Amino acid sequence: MKATQRLHDLGQSLWLDNITRDLLSSGTLQRYIDELSVTGLTSNPTIFDQAIKNSTAYDAPIRGKLLNGSSGEALFFELALEDVTRAADLFRPAYDRTNGVDGWVSLEVSPLLAHDTASTLAAAKDLFARAARPNMFIKIPGTKEGLPAIEESIFAGIPVNVTLLFSREQYLAAAEAFLRGIERRIDAGLNPNVGSVASVFISRWDTAVTGKVPESLRDKLGIAVAKRIYNAYRYLLGSERWERVYNLGARPQRLLWASTGTKDPKASDTLYIKALAAPFTVNTMPEGTLKALADHGEIGASLGAGSDDNEEVLTQFARSGIDIDALAAQLQDEGPSRS
Repeated sequence: MKATQRLHDLGQSLWLDNITRDLLSSGTLQRYIDELSVTGLTSNPTIFDQAIKNSTAYDAPIRGKLLNGSSGEALFFELALEDVTRAADLFRPAYDRTNGVDGWVSLEVSPLLAHDTASTLAAAKDLFARAARPNMFIKIPGTKEGLPAIEESIFAGIPVNVTLLFSREQYLAAAEAFLRGIERRIDAGLNPNVGSVASVFISRWDTAVTGKVPESLRDKLGIAVAKRIYNAYRYLLGSERWERVYNLGARPQRLLWASTGTKDPKASDTLYIKALAAPFTVNTMPEGTLKALADHGEIGASLGAGSDDNEEVLTQFARSGIDIDALAAQLQDEGPSRS
């Protein structure tokens, strides 16, 4: 049995963090669904930008759209919507089979709006309406300005992938925004079942401290922060406030591990996948990482069985001069330019 299947059987959803028109047209994405247990997909503006630059598949559509008067960001989102809606249709069977737990695709609002609440909300409503797919997440950054847009989007019934979360505190703020939106729907007599995931970025932590900490701490910060967040996640899922909304028909906001491709050439190419195996979470991974997992990955114990050593590791980073809170704020602030 492939490690991808074992991870799926453990209860973690495997999503692909990539999309290109070639991936769709060649049947490769369908093969990943059929053979590698992939049940969802995430995208961001950088992924689309690279796809458009590195493929001739977009040349003719771009020429046609230019002739029709589209240009700039409007043209970009027309192309992106064409791709993500095709992907959403491929994942629709998983969405239907799991009653909406899985089978999602994600499209991000413009990174230029990361600090503009009103424009982010307007863009989220516009993109979700144009996609016209029930299994479409709109990605909204969990920045200070993004949080009100997340709450309002959830209240409006728009499924949200909260992106650019790095710390426990940022995750908790995003979870609170989600919950407020759900509670407002309940109070308004609306269906509280609105999908959401909270995307926590992992590898950027370790990249940020490369060369700044002892060798014994190499590639350990991202995993330690993830474990801290996972413990908070499990606590929230069992809290009375969250259990109340479940009892009234809401679904939990799942935790998603993002940025799980290994950046350190000296480390295992499945480092973060193995370390963050956990039920009722999502791991969205680059194509290379997915292939490596299927080829030679190993899945051991669940994260839930051994997630209590993280605070000691984080203490060691603090002793080495790393201010976790300040670095989390910096990473989130820099995030929109790297999405």
